[in-house]
Amino acid sequence: MSLKVNKSDKKYMNLAISLAEERVGLTGTNPSVGCVIVKKNEIISVGQTGIGGVPHAEYNAIKNSSQNVKDSTLYVTLEPCSHYGKTPPCTNIIIKSKIKKVIYSLNDIDPRSSNKSKDIFKKNNILCKNILLKRKALDLYKSYIYLKKNNLPFITGKIACTKDYFINTSLKYISNQHSLSFSHILRYKNQGILITYKTANLDNPKLNCRLNGLESFSPSRIIIDKNLKIKKNLYLVKTAKKIKTYIFYNKKNYKFDYLKNKGIKLIYCPIVNNRLDIFYLLKKIRKLKIDYLLVEGGKILTFEFLRHKLFNNFYLIRSDQYSTIKKKNNIHDVLRLIKKNNFNKSNYIKTYVAGDKIIEYIK
Repeated sequence: MSLKVNKSDKKYMNLAISLAEERVGLTGTNPSVGCVIVKKNEIISVGQTGIGGVPHAEYNAIKNSSQNVKDSTLYVTLEPCSHYGKTPPCTNIIIKSKIKKVIYSLNDIDPRSSNKSKDIFKKNNILCKNILLKRKALDLYKSYIYLKKNNLPFITGKIACTKDYFINTSLKYISNQHSLSFSHILRYKNQGILITYKTANLDNPKLNCRLNGLESFSPSRIIIDKNLKIKKNLYLVKTAKKIKTYIFYNKKNYKFDYLKNKGIKLIYCPIVNNRLDIFYLLKKIRKLKIDYLLVEGGKILTFEFLRHKLFNNFYLIRSDQYSTIKKKNNIHDVLRLIKKNNFNKSNYIKTYVAGDKIIEYIK
């Protein structure tokens, strides 16, 4: 077997990357990995990291194969793990299965496995080639690499506005049903969703994922409420025992015990410049094992995150409708900050949203 990369190798790795992309944000603290097994120029199995992070993609692909994987080639998006964690090393099952050749796209940055599998495979007479489609893989693992290097969550922001850039409207929703579905995909892909008590009190939102079949992937709800001003009769309060709900506060009042008895986890947060310390709050959120956070707050919260350059990705949903209530609440200052936030690129999302437009900003 040759180690020279050909067009077929790239084709199979592209498929593995597509498999991994589907699970980003759904694999807990583990990276989302895609795997393709090929024998005699035919795909005999594919695998993805399991929801929550286990089993690993390589294990799933080997166990689900339609044929014996002996003497096959395994394509995987990330270097196979070689350490014991929640599962045994993937290198073990690859060796045991007598796979002949392993091609992976990117070296793992986890020090427990980084740059180790190639030597392990070599000692077991398995051909190994790495760094295939590196640029695509780096894009795929942007969030994983960020999470390994930082103690903050990977943060996605989203705000919707009218065609003339206002967030006031007499309608219940600014955007149309197609854009709303996109927003629910973001909720499905994130483990936590953050708003302020003002948004909670004004909109009485559910903050869940309401796409058929994906309801169980609704994110944990997190509310910023310095002085516990949240209303007691909100949907978020009533359902806190069913869906994890957190409130970050600074001062207790008569509502504290009531909210606690309703199942809400109340977390103290110190003050900086008369606001809750946003960095303290985000570090606490990460400790709650929320690695992917969606910020769906209004203009003030969005502005604060942009001011601190905290968004990794940001989505601007611009409706095709004009505002019916032209007060001061336009987002021109938000748009100016977006331009100063060092986003590497921006593009329109290529999906059907009728007359609406969705712009994605990426770091």
